[in-house]
Amino acid sequence: MNLKRHYDTLWKESLQTVKRNKFKFDPQIDSASDTRFGITLLARPSKEVKQEISKTLKEINAVAPNQYYYPDSDLHITTLSIISCYQGFSLKSIKPTEYCSLIQSAVDYVSPFHIRFRGLTASPSCILIQGFPENNQLNRLRNRLRDNFNQSGLEHSIDKRYKLQTAHITAIRFKEPFSDADKFVKTISNFRNKDFGSCLVDQLELVVNDWYHKKDKVTELHTFRCRHNQKIYASLKKAISF
Repeated sequence: MNLKRHYDTLWKESLQTVKRNKFKFDPQIDSASDTRFGITLLARPSKEVKQEISKTLKEINAVAPNQYYYPDSDLHITTLSIISCYQGFSLKSIKPTEYCSLIQSAVDYVSPFHIRFRGLTASPSCILIQGFPENNQLNRLRNRLRDNFNQSGLEHSIDKRYKLQTAHITAIRFKEPFSDADKFVKTISNFRNKDFGSCLVDQLELVVNDWYHKKDKVTELHTFRCRHNQKIYASLKKAISF
């Protein structure tokens, strides 16, 4: 997939939706009775990337304060949604160790990789920070996970909603109509090409999460480290020693 072209298409199509106030908003964002939960394998952006995103969100918040802005603690890159959030999901209905073992077998073949975050785009329901992986490791990992889960018989909903191919960070969700949609569009357009920096992804988290990945509702199940390069190096070093 050409990520730049994909993000550009999203921007052009969604901009008109926002301008006409025809976007999709979620009335459950602030609901205490929202019981949608699932399981996600994710990565966290670096502190520096979070800081740049936070500064941008403050400027946007000044012209559209009634939308939902992700706090630093909740910003994440979805590696793959293993079980998409639904009402009634319970960790008791699955065996987490089996999921961890299967994911580990995929992560073992992946090297650490960088993601460059440049510019933002929109969808009918949210604002996204554009992520551009600097090699093919993320796609490689996703494809291995897809194969592993499809062959496993374990409960999952991978690719059921859509096939995830981007490396974006969701930063704003729409929760009510804009008082001044044109002003909002003008403001976010100022950050269309902003450089948010890059980060090295060398570990991944498997979490139980709500729809918005709110910190107080997320439970970490396991952390996986991308060490494939280290394994190759260790093997080479051992071979050379002989």
